[in-house]
Amino acid sequence: MDEIEVPSYFLCPISLEIMKDPVILSTGITYDRMSIEKWIFLRKNNTCPVTNQLLADTELTPNHTLRRLIQAWCTLNASYGIQRIATPRLPVSTSQISKLLKDAKSPKLQTPCLKRLKSIASENESNKRFMEAAGAANFLASIITKAKRSSDDEVPQEFELTKPEDEALSILYQLHLSETSLRSLVGENSEFIQFLIRFMKSENYESRTYSIILLKSIFSVVDQVEMMTFREELFKEIVHVLKDEISPKASKAALQLLINLCPLGRNRMKASEAGAVQVIVDFLLSHPQDRRFSEMALTVLDLLCQCAEGRLELLKHGAGLAVVSKRIIRVSRMASERGVRIIHSIAKFSGSTCVLQEMLQLGVVSKLCMVLQVDCGSKTKEKASEILRMHSRAWNSSCLPMTLPSSYPA
Repeated sequence: MDEIEVPSYFLCPISLEIMKDPVILSTGITYDRMSIEKWIFLRKNNTCPVTNQLLADTELTPNHTLRRLIQAWCTLNASYGIQRIATPRLPVSTSQISKLLKDAKSPKLQTPCLKRLKSIASENESNKRFMEAAGAANFLASIITKAKRSSDDEVPQEFELTKPEDEALSILYQLHLSETSLRSLVGENSEFIQFLIRFMKSENYESRTYSIILLKSIFSVVDQVEMMTFREELFKEIVHVLKDEISPKASKAALQLLINLCPLGRNRMKASEAGAVQVIVDFLLSHPQDRRFSEMALTVLDLLCQCAEGRLELLKHGAGLAVVSKRIIRVSRMASERGVRIIHSIAKFSGSTCVLQEMLQLGVVSKLCMVLQVDCGSKTKEKASEILRMHSRAWNSSCLPMTLPSSYPA
């Protein structure tokens, strides 16, 4: 069958695919709704992709004329296997969402209203922004914070998780809230973060995933002073999520949370005492081929090894030094940098005779010598060279380059 040529004005300027729901931007350019919404809302752009003009507003006006032309063209070319595009549903209005939120305050109507809100949020990005503008985030947060507490706070399952809380949590996750809304959640409901932490103890893996991803988003906008106020409970639950490996998204969110929290000294201690180092080493052992996971895990270990508790936990793990050394050179430049930094922290602050001999036996010293010979970045090479000079007497090995002095210079 001959290929049919698609008129260029039927194609979205961004994706170059046939437009299914053509909409006009304030600059007068027509795009496919899904493509332009990704450009504006997910990628956080405030310009028109074609004209590069700043957008005065992000209102999208349906281009009914072009849509009918595309539908007619699809019908005429049906013999070529081209299917007619369906007439899209219009985005809901803010007033419709406000009415749903008002009705959801009634216990009898709450569940069906939440299901409808979830369906609306899943349709397109415009609906999510309308929901956010109507105050859906704070309403959903209020449902979550009304979850029933169990009588004993020490019991792992602290909440009797019911359908409304499940639905509210999943909708909040689905909305991909802006920084303003995330700050509002923390500011207007001081208990919200604590409730999310407790929801991480749920037996429902989806709810645990949504909770930790929401926490990751919130901690990306709160200031450092607030990050210092959380107790060991938060770190224990983050570690449990990593240990249970409930989903790749949850694992990445847990690692990112630790990256956000652990630049602070107190938080490094809390994370180390919660068993983060042991779990992350095991995590690296079970994910040898994943580059992004390796980079994030090594970044966390680098932060934790900047405190004595973290270094002690790494050395206590039988595979701690070996798994870090193995990631150097093999994964990426970033992984090599983090790995050498971890070895540097151990060598400088915990370099006992026993530890230095273990490094030699595990091939850590040989790996550091390799770093000097390959393209790993100047800073990484400087760290590796410093480690080798620092302990060259103890390692008195033929693998050490002759250019290194016999002892660390005064």
